Amino acid sequence: MASVHESLYFNPMMTNGVVHANVFGIKDWVTPYKISVLALLYEMTASKITLPERRRLNKLILPLQQGPDLTLGQFLKTVEECCPQTAYAVKLRLHEMADGELKDMEYFFSTLPTPFTAFDTEAYKTSVVGLFMRHMLLAYNKLSFSQVYKLYKSLQHYYHSHYAKPMDGQVPALVADDSEMDLTSIEDTVGDRVDKEELDTPLHESELRSDNTPSRGPLSQKQAEYFLARQAYLLKNDENKALKPAALQEELNNMLKFNPDFAEAHYLNYLNSMRVQDIFLSAHSLLHYFDRLILSGNDGKSNGDEGYGRSLRYAALNLASLHCRFGHYQQADLALQEAIRIAQESNDHVCLQHCLSWLYTLEQMKGSDSTVLTEDSVKMAAHFCLPYLASLGIQSLVQQGATQGKTAHKLMDALKDTDILHWKHSLSELIEISLAQTTSIWRMYGKSTMSLQQAQLLLNMSSLEPVNFGVQQNNTEGFAVVLCHLAELHAEQGLYGVVSEIIQHLKEQFPPHTQHAKLWMLCDLKIQFERHMNEGKYHLAEPLVTAIAALNQTEGLYRKAQVLKALNRSTEAYHILQQLQAHCEKTKCTEMVIRVMLSTAELHWESSGFSTALPVLLQALALARQHHLQSLASETILHLAFTQLMLGVPEQALNVLHEAIEPILAHRAVMDKGRAMLLAARCQMAVAGFKPNRQGQAADLRLAASALDTLNEAVAYFSQLNCKERLRDVHYLQAQLHRSLGQILESNKSAMLFRLLDQELQSPAPPVSMRL
Repeated sequence: MASVHESLYFNPMMTNGVVHANVFGIKDWVTPYKISVLALLYEMTASKITLPERRRLNKLILPLQQGPDLTLGQFLKTVEECCPQTAYAVKLRLHEMADGELKDMEYFFSTLPTPFTAFDTEAYKTSVVGLFMRHMLLAYNKLSFSQVYKLYKSLQHYYHSHYAKPMDGQVPALVADDSEMDLTSIEDTVGDRVDKEELDTPLHESELRSDNTPSRGPLSQKQAEYFLARQAYLLKNDENKALKPAALQEELNNMLKFNPDFAEAHYLNYLNSMRVQDIFLSAHSLLHYFDRLILSGNDGKSNGDEGYGRSLRYAALNLASLHCRFGHYQQADLALQEAIRIAQESNDHVCLQHCLSWLYTLEQMKGSDSTVLTEDSVKMAAHFCLPYLASLGIQSLVQQGATQGKTAHKLMDALKDTDILHWKHSLSELIEISLAQTTSIWRMYGKSTMSLQQAQLLLNMSSLEPVNFGVQQNNTEGFAVVLCHLAELHAEQGLYGVVSEIIQHLKEQFPPHTQHAKLWMLCDLKIQFERHMNEGKYHLAEPLVTAIAALNQTEGLYRKAQVLKALNRSTEAYHILQQLQAHCEKTKCTEMVIRVMLSTAELHWESSGFSTALPVLLQALALARQHHLQSLASETILHLAFTQLMLGVPEQALNVLHEAIEPILAHRAVMDKGRAMLLAARCQMAVAGFKPNRQGQAADLRLAASALDTLNEAVAYFSQLNCKERLRDVHYLQAQLHRSLGQILESNKSAMLFRLLDQELQSPAPPVSMRL
């Protein structure tokens, strides 16, 4: 419990009709920096400025008034970016006062009221500028002579320190000694003490600086509120423009040093700790925030015992969400049960709904089926008119339905209903989530065109929130997910230049320490891995497996099995795939189960176990169709067609392949298109009666010519990805086919291309008949 003296010191209340100090111990006195702001406002009202420059300066006025004090260099640089002419006029005005006499500063303040006479000026008495100028004039007129003299000396120091060259790294000392200017007036004793404290503290440095250096001295009440509001907004919408975590932590520590009971600073400290995944400091700051909120009595509409209980239950709820964020499910469950108990005792239905939302979220994180809980949450949220929670519940149900094999039209209808709710209540955050979720669902179903359309819709959508502080794009999870999908879609088409630009934008928008940075890190690693595997550079793909496993263990194991299979270490790859399949079946990760089955079938091919691979592929096809995964179903049909070709039924393989060729060419990656064309050509060659390495012509010349055209298409696809191993296989088949048709010149050309690629790769070519 704070002492009586501390409570009086930090309480911004009047004592005997005089404001002694605000919550940070300093009153809004006239300072040299504020004189610079007054000079800027005076020049804006007295001189003629173009309309674009005036607009830029008008946007700058409020941050300059409410933000921490800037040095003269920072201030002039900021103004010069908006209007060089006005910056020069301000510099001249300050030069006249600093290099002149005290009467020059007096004359400047005496001319300030003149703009009030015009009604259409920015300095009209009821405007923001007018109120600020009146406030400064009143504060200046209350100063005694000694205080005015000290203000003049500090203005001289403020001005000359900008042009002075420090010797040996030393900062120039104050011009005058403040100890010689003690006031004799009793009523100004408090003001003198505070004024002296202001002059003894270093000049403030604003977070508007490009190097994001925090301020060092105590801030006024308005400056602190502005700083906290600005940083909190930037952390939510554009974290990259906020102060760096270390700089913001230092600023908050400095702020809490002057007022440890400032609840909002503790909450911003909690948000900042979450950025760097500091569980201890996050929990510490969150508990301090609610402790200070309860002690100050500023915990919402409720007061007294009811307000105390309200803060306690929301404190427990926030603590539960914090533990959920860090994966501490047991601690989260205990905190959530405590919040539910207190909310039930207080009959707080809104808090109970938030608890229910976190309850089904916690069950999902544990891997349990939370469908019933989610449906109950949606019904109760709709009953208590809580559209935000109801919409979140529906989106959660849609996500569960997608993994459980619900049809696309049912999921899209549910999302359409929630979108109506979002636009009705202007829930811009949920609109972003809905579009990102739709993008992911279309991609999961294998509809790349629809996925791309939804991604572009989100990226080009105008925000419903007022965008302040120059924020152009939200750094929310939805934007990160959509940009990662865009990068993967472009990588599938071989557009790696575009991919690098998207990844670079993600790195700038979501720095490595931010919450959603893992999304683009994993996306970037997967794209690099697939590129190296396609190009046959397995020695470069292998080191990426460890990095992928650090971000996603399941993806890491799958990629490890892929590398081992490519290196002909089939036994190790088979054991990993079996473990991974058992794990994914337990966690109901259907997409990964199907991919594992396809890789297992490929391992059976290497041992010529084509008949053994057939049941595995049929099971994978049944799963893909049950969950409406068209992309994986097409991939499985490719494997089935190849298996049938190897089993000696090319006609049936060609018929099966025709079923999958259209969705593959429409939505699949370039690599899959090339593989499909190569397989189709081989099926056509087999049906035409062509047998590699054997003399004689094909029985069906029409099919043989068609196979040549198909092989040419495969060359075009593989060339986009620089897939030399596949190109070597295609050129080998082209040379054989041309020779069987009697086309010696074309056969020699294809043979030469094959020979060049074989010499460049310097690795034995695997049998063409043993891989897809």
